[in-house]
Amino acid sequence: MAKVVLEFEKPIYELEQKIEEIKNLSDNVDVSDEVKTLEKKVSQLRENIFSNLTRWQRVQLARHPERPYTLDYIQHMTTDFIELHGDRAYGDDKAIVGGFAKLDGQPVMVIGQQKGRDTKSNLYRNFGMPNPEGYRKALRLMRLAVKFNRPIITMLDTPGAYPGIGAEERGQAEAIARNLFEMSHFPVPIIVSIIGEGASGGALGIGVGDRMLMLENTWYSVIAPESCSSILWKSWEFKEQAAEALRLTPPDLLDQKIVDRIIPEPQGGAHRNPEQAAFILKDAILEELKVLKKLKPEKLIEKRVEKFCKMGAWNE
Repeated sequence: MAKVVLEFEKPIYELEQKIEEIKNLSDNVDVSDEVKTLEKKVSQLRENIFSNLTRWQRVQLARHPERPYTLDYIQHMTTDFIELHGDRAYGDDKAIVGGFAKLDGQPVMVIGQQKGRDTKSNLYRNFGMPNPEGYRKALRLMRLAVKFNRPIITMLDTPGAYPGIGAEERGQAEAIARNLFEMSHFPVPIIVSIIGEGASGGALGIGVGDRMLMLENTWYSVIAPESCSSILWKSWEFKEQAAEALRLTPPDLLDQKIVDRIIPEPQGGAHRNPEQAAFILKDAILEELKVLKKLKPEKLIEKRVEKFCKMGAWNE
């Protein structure tokens, strides 16, 4: 797959290309000083650009096709992963993956939405848009986790639940609502991580937890900026204004007390160093698990319900 460079990343990419050209032409000439100077300039430029991103630019980063997906995080973060399939009612939804694994030796249940890298794999994964059977598979796996007293870790990365007629006929809304109800009362720790796009009920269907973690270049909202733009302005051309109005980035959601913690990414975004991004997220999850495992089940549920009941409050 050809390298994808976002518009605001181009100055960085051009400098990196120049460094590579100099290295390739340096057969008998010492260019180490020039390379070091340019590498320092790249680092400073990257820091300047990524510390001043607009909300729309963060949306673009969350959708970057080279960004690590759920299975990438599972590969780098866990050992002994055993993927489980099917909802035992209709079929196996490839847009949601999950199974038992070990996180630093601790047995856990990991569940997340999975996108594809190219046309073929995106069709196989339905572009990361789950059907009802996907949410029912997730619920089946969470019930298994409760049965064996295993913490649940979910990873959100979806443009939304699949809106097709078949999905609606098979009870898309009920499947998501059922997950929200049951997840709110599971007596085991639940840690939710937003690793890419967190769109609408599609994300929320596996997004009720004791702790909500959000990687710094992700978004979480009831609607995508383009869809919001098409409703309010009858055109997708105002997606950037919509992104600003929706306040869908990690600092916005931390301020609104919807998420609990922002997880830093490697300089330049998670797609620049997926392995490092996974290790950073793993450390954060382990920290949160250490605290949550000390709570008794009844206290865990009480605090979880209280957390979500506080959301959406305002003063007139």
